[in-house]
Amino acid sequence: MHFLYNITLTIASLFLKITTFFSPKMKLFVDGRKTVFETLTQKIKPTDKTIWFHAASLGEYEQGLPVMEKIKERYPSHKIILTFFSPSGYEVRKNNTIADLTLYLPLDSVSNAKQFLDLAHPEVVFFIKYEFWINYLKELKKRNTTTYLISGIFRENQLFFKWYGGFYRKALEAFTYFFVQNESSKQLVLRLGKNNVFVSGDTRFDRVATIVKKDNTLDYIAEFKNNTTTIVIGSSWPKDEELLIDYINTTTQKVKFIIAPHNIKPEQIQQLQQSITKKVILFSEKNNHDLSQYEVFIIDTIGILTKIYSYADIAYVGGGFGNPGVHNILEPATFGVPIVIGKNYSHFAEAIALVNLKGCLVIHNSTELKKQFDNLIIDTEARKEKGSICRQFITNNQGATTCILNTINHNWNTIH
Repeated sequence: MHFLYNITLTIASLFLKITTFFSPKMKLFVDGRKTVFETLTQKIKPTDKTIWFHAASLGEYEQGLPVMEKIKERYPSHKIILTFFSPSGYEVRKNNTIADLTLYLPLDSVSNAKQFLDLAHPEVVFFIKYEFWINYLKELKKRNTTTYLISGIFRENQLFFKWYGGFYRKALEAFTYFFVQNESSKQLVLRLGKNNVFVSGDTRFDRVATIVKKDNTLDYIAEFKNNTTTIVIGSSWPKDEELLIDYINTTTQKVKFIIAPHNIKPEQIQQLQQSITKKVILFSEKNNHDLSQYEVFIIDTIGILTKIYSYADIAYVGGGFGNPGVHNILEPATFGVPIVIGKNYSHFAEAIALVNLKGCLVIHNSTELKKQFDNLIIDTEARKEKGSICRQFITNNQGATTCILNTINHNWNTIH
């Protein structure tokens, strides 16, 4: 099976090169990996002490950030190497100030794994959530490199738990310790005969808890809001927007809307703008306008949604009408904002928990969307109560980062 895995990977790498002619994102994916080894050679000396963190994309980066920050603080003489698999993570966070070197992870071939680890020579490795690259893990095991999985999630449908997943299960032997988010993940790891597992929780709670302590001021958002009840729509997809636009165009409630779509391609932003009948303005057009006179503000840029949530009275988090489902609900929750989402959230433990607590409301169609929005706009006490549930939920689930670091320091003297 390992042989078939490598063959499949070789075919996929050839296919990816072809897709660069048709997809700008895939061009970033392929071209961004061309200079990784050259950059490592230039930036990492053989005598450097290094620690490697790997994140699939932006969400996993945010998840690992609290641990990265603490590791950097505790081991300032080490260089932190951060890798991403996806352009949507790398392109947004390639200029972060935490890592000493941020790169794309070369594809998981045997030769790439050996060359990357030869050049990076990490003392300790952290994989975030569920990135399991077989050849990298096999090479790490061969080198006896201390390797941790943090904020891990395991599910029954993963390859590890299939009768034919033996080569995948063997790759897990590389991990010195599994820090998982919940008890069900722990039980699945134990079922594989591995006792080096600990329920630490989700480090994202630690991450979002720090957000409220930062300066989240955006003067142009305050000007637009103008002390009016405001619904912030974050990470919306077209399927979300179909329902939302109908509500925006027809509601008689005194309310403003800020829309931060998941995709900010010009043609999609233009289509969204043209579908709204109320007075609408784009972020890119905001200069020299009295923003208080507009009813809808479309954010056609990235990187500011978290701060915008601090101005929300109600949040709609998109993705819940697609696959795999809803986006990050923890960011609005940390500001004590009640949340509305679409029906697809079963893969996200935090969404399930907040729905059960009634801080997060689920809608299936435009009728339900109207009902939930209208209720939250009119009933300020209900809005306040659900917002408090969300804020308390964040508070109650903090501590994963401390748990991980204390366990590492208590059990292993791995970082020198």
